[in-house]
Amino acid sequence: MRGSLKNIFAIIVVAQSILGNFSNGFIVVINCIDWVKKRKLSSVDQILMILAISRIGAIWQILVSWFKTVQYSFTFMAGTELRILVFAWIISNHFSLWLSTILSIFYLLKIATFSRPAFLYLKWKVKKVTLTILLGNLLFLLLNLIEVNKHIEDWMHQLERNTTWNCKMSDFGIFSNLVIQKMILFSLMPFTVALISFFLLIFSLWKHLKKMQLTSKRHRDPRTKAHINALKIMISFLLLYATYFLSFFISWISRILESKLSYIVCLTIGLIYPSSHSFILILGNSKLRQAFVFMLKQLRCGPKPKTLTIP
Repeated sequence: MRGSLKNIFAIIVVAQSILGNFSNGFIVVINCIDWVKKRKLSSVDQILMILAISRIGAIWQILVSWFKTVQYSFTFMAGTELRILVFAWIISNHFSLWLSTILSIFYLLKIATFSRPAFLYLKWKVKKVTLTILLGNLLFLLLNLIEVNKHIEDWMHQLERNTTWNCKMSDFGIFSNLVIQKMILFSLMPFTVALISFFLLIFSLWKHLKKMQLTSKRHRDPRTKAHINALKIMISFLLLYATYFLSFFISWISRILESKLSYIVCLTIGLIYPSSHSFILILGNSKLRQAFVFMLKQLRCGPKPKTLTIP
């Protein structure tokens, strides 16, 4: 890769990483301060804080992979290094995806207006529902890690038999395809649930507007605003995560084909999701938005200059 092109991508990656760590760190810090003051956090604040922590891990995992590729090209990984890299991505991706899905379910149960008994029961038990989903999906994470670890062990045994570089890269390609299949399998369910929540919220908004069609303030009532704000957050999540997952999928193919430029471009695009979506969450949350605006005002005003007194 040419030096100028590499420097451009390096600047973009570093800028994305700084913004991503800042936005996610901001969410964690504000919620921690609120937790210390009030000795408790709301369900949505807890979800946002854990989600921000998982995305910080995802950002650093992508950053390490990016600089490792730039510095050492496609080096052969095996054993502990491969296990740490794969497990780190699985864990950070799992919590990032599932917590975003739980956030979508939380918005649906809190904002949507359906009269079905099952929905009203879930709406009444929204905290228990989110907690049950959060604890229950840990089983998916454990199964995923066990399956991938089994593939790593099988691949390591094959490496002991194949000593040539071509054989190793061929085996790595087979292993990569297996990992991608597992990622697709375990990511399909939460993404589908988030998509269903999105369409149900659209249907709820349509029903609400239909009821309010005779009211002159139908586009300005609080429930309509809540629907629209939640839909904005969910749309951004679905689009950005689809871009993130597609970029990761192409990056694995690029690694198999030893296309360094394509791999680096995909990792750069993949950073958009964990870096930018947190800003959307900040703007969509009243407490975080107020804290963010207050911080910007303080930075803009700066410290007050000291006045000199003449005796």
